[in-house]
Amino acid sequence: MADKLIIVESPAKANTIKKFLGGSTKVVASMGHIRDLPKSKLGVDTKTFEPEYINIRGKGDLIKALKKEAKAAKKVYIATDPDREGEAIAWHLATILGVEKSKMYRVTFNEITKDAVKKAIQNPREIDMDLTDAQQARRVLDRIVGYKISPVLWKKVQKGLSAGRVQSVAVKLIADREEEIEKFIPEEYWNIYATLATKKPKKSFEAKFYGKNNEKLDIHSKEEVDQILKDLENAKYIVNEIKRGEKKRNPAPPFTTSTMQQEASRKLNFALRKTMQVAQGLYEGVKIPSKGTVGLITYMRTDSTRISEEARAAAKVHIEGTYGTDYYENRYYKTKNDAQDAHEAIRPTYVDLTPDEIKDSLTTDQYKLYKLIYNRFIASQMSAAIFDTLSVKINANEYNFKANGQTVKFKGFMKVYVETEDHEKKEEFENIPDLKEEQELQKEKIESKQSFTEPPPRYTEASLVKALEEKGIGRPSTYSPTITTILARRYIEKVQKQLHPTELGKIVNKLLIENFSDVINVEFTAQMEEKFDQIAEGKEMWKKVIEEFYGPFEKVVERVEKELEHVQLEYEESDEPCEKCGRMMVIKYGKYGKFLACPGYPECQNAKPYIETIEEVCPKCGGAVQIRKTKKRRTFYICENNPNNGCEYISWTKPGKERQDERS
Repeated sequence: MADKLIIVESPAKANTIKKFLGGSTKVVASMGHIRDLPKSKLGVDTKTFEPEYINIRGKGDLIKALKKEAKAAKKVYIATDPDREGEAIAWHLATILGVEKSKMYRVTFNEITKDAVKKAIQNPREIDMDLTDAQQARRVLDRIVGYKISPVLWKKVQKGLSAGRVQSVAVKLIADREEEIEKFIPEEYWNIYATLATKKPKKSFEAKFYGKNNEKLDIHSKEEVDQILKDLENAKYIVNEIKRGEKKRNPAPPFTTSTMQQEASRKLNFALRKTMQVAQGLYEGVKIPSKGTVGLITYMRTDSTRISEEARAAAKVHIEGTYGTDYYENRYYKTKNDAQDAHEAIRPTYVDLTPDEIKDSLTTDQYKLYKLIYNRFIASQMSAAIFDTLSVKINANEYNFKANGQTVKFKGFMKVYVETEDHEKKEEFENIPDLKEEQELQKEKIESKQSFTEPPPRYTEASLVKALEEKGIGRPSTYSPTITTILARRYIEKVQKQLHPTELGKIVNKLLIENFSDVINVEFTAQMEEKFDQIAEGKEMWKKVIEEFYGPFEKVVERVEKELEHVQLEYEESDEPCEKCGRMMVIKYGKYGKFLACPGYPECQNAKPYIETIEEVCPKCGGAVQIRKTKKRRTFYICENNPNNGCEYISWTKPGKERQDERS
């Protein structure tokens, strides 16, 4: 008989904790959730909003074993993750195990280390029903929205589709961005660059055209450029003003879930799901020769930038010992107002375990992510980088040029880590020679460059997470599953890291926005996140929040169902007749993209694949080149005569582009 039974979610976490606790303590895993709402029906009483939880299929034997272990133990500790989801799992476990309250305890730890686990067991608490209710509210609201709106999509678009409260807003952001790109009209603009040089010693640098008579002048046409270049033909280039200064750059704070996902995407090319899987492994435990099996990072679902005083002290010792006292600065970071500050930022649990020291104990992906987390944390407690800056204004007749330069005076935190800039305008810095005011410079050459304004960039996984966080949509635990879900539903697709709405995604988005704009919008979704936070803080009753939402929502659903009853979606007509009934087939959108269907459905149920071709012909036989996609949605190009008519042409690259690539 075990004196203590500890229940966690995963076997990896169980194995790590077992190593810390000897004697008659038993550690077992629940394998995540053990109860949930049924899949076959709504599972929520729409009068009382009481959820109908059932045991998850396939977990019967596990539940029986957990009950037996709990009954035999003197004390039961539920040690699921330290967030709302973990609290809800703990509550479900406590409910289903049927153990008297006096021997049931809830424990949490932000890091899986010997000290943290033992300290948690010495300071147990009761299950926090406010946190549990916040998770229940999210689950029930999402179930109501999904189960009430999805049938509309089944009737109007296709069976099997589903709508989600947060997922649909994410699709809307991506579809809105695509629409912006499609409507974008590029505007012409020009830049002029002068390569200038000092006489003795001769040193060259580049200055950029600024304006006329010290006022900014934007150039929009070749005619304007030609006039300026003509005016500058015999101009003298005189240094008008020199400004020297110093600029400080501070380090970024330690990682939150969102910033870790963004940086791992940009620096390591990790998909969000992969980042969270690797981080989970680092948190739950890795076998290290000097320490045994330990969790290497703190809990990876957080939106706090706070760190413990122990971690702060350990960082100081490491930085001063490795880089010197000049490189250390005790820094505190302000956490966002709406952050759930229950636990720390993501940081290494043992500062003495440097990435290179434990590299052999980690997989390649674990090493990459651990190094990113470790270096970001260390840099966050380091001194600012200091730059000497130089700004030069140069006059040429009535026209003005500018050149900016900077040199690193003190590297500070940049010795360890530099944050990636994503779609941010990077300043242009020149290596400017030593100059004096009123000095005349030689013009070596002057060039003009035509450019066009560009549309806003498509979202990547990283920039979408950033947008969701900034708009208050979702929380640390929801970013990855949200994007994973809309990719799996094929509402969006990833093309070279960029997220595009599919045709199916556009149709579903249009239908939802036109009919459920009160629910599928950024403001409502952000407001609900605030409501969940208030429930977690004990300021709101969760069923009251659902009740206030449900009344108006139910009326909207009823109205939409009536309005759409006799409305048929208009489909684009193809130029291909149906071989069964002669009607012109239409292009529809299914789970795997476009297909041809007879408009006479259900009388005529003829359907077949829709094959898209490109203008370029096959470089081998001159046949039509078709666009196809792999199971993972990667585009490739194949000749219509491959393989049946003997042509072997197939390529990842468009035929015309292949020839361009060969020339470049």
